[in-house]
Amino acid sequence: MELFAVPDLPEIREGDDLAAMIGERVDLREDDVVVVASTVVSKAEGRVFDLEDFPPSPRATEVADRLAEIAGEERDPRFAQAVIEESTELIMESPFLLTATRFGHVGVNAGIDRSNVPDGDLLLLPERPSESAARIREGLAADRVVVSDTCGRPFRHGQRGVAIGWAGLPASRDWRGERDRDGREMGVTVQNVIDELAAAANLVAGEGAGGTPVVVVRDWAFGDHDGSESHFREVEGDFVRQALREWQFQA
Repeated sequence: MELFAVPDLPEIREGDDLAAMIGERVDLREDDVVVVASTVVSKAEGRVFDLEDFPPSPRATEVADRLAEIAGEERDPRFAQAVIEESTELIMESPFLLTATRFGHVGVNAGIDRSNVPDGDLLLLPERPSESAARIREGLAADRVVVSDTCGRPFRHGQRGVAIGWAGLPASRDWRGERDRDGREMGVTVQNVIDELAAAANLVAGEGAGGTPVVVVRDWAFGDHDGSESHFREVEGDFVRQALREWQFQA
């Protein structure tokens, strides 16, 4: 398969038609996968805010004071308030905030970004990223869209691209019931293809000041497999999350 960045996209502002802007800059094919960074989706959807928009509650002040004590430097309770408002659960409160968003993603600080936000202090994730992906898909010649973000993962150093929304393709392809090279029936393998596409696209899009937030994946085929819309792990079966709820940080 081939991956390439969509060139010459300007700074995205609230109300911009992302699909039109992408379509003007690249000739898409129907079976392309268009991977769009959540940063530009959020900007187009007006998810830029100032810290003053989040007056801190006593709870946010308590959280910020605890993090400041651990880090040895000041923490802004307004940022803590923004994280709390964007989360359904604070899974960990120290030494950092590990949170669950309303749409099911688990990450640090509810995915709130403070980089590359020229018009405000904070950039929040899209409220419903799969709906965002569906809207972008409607305006494109390509039929498959993934909204990506970068975040750290347990037991790994650094950040990687992950999918937080998708439209036009299953989240996973299910190998269960198929045979391996030795003829054994596969019983557990479910391949999360939207995360893999997001990670591959992130290598092309880059980080920081790269300015290439949209990547086209060409000549990738889902194949003759069963598909699944399962992406975010259900809480009942997420044993790591359950363990973290009971864990206490010791400085």
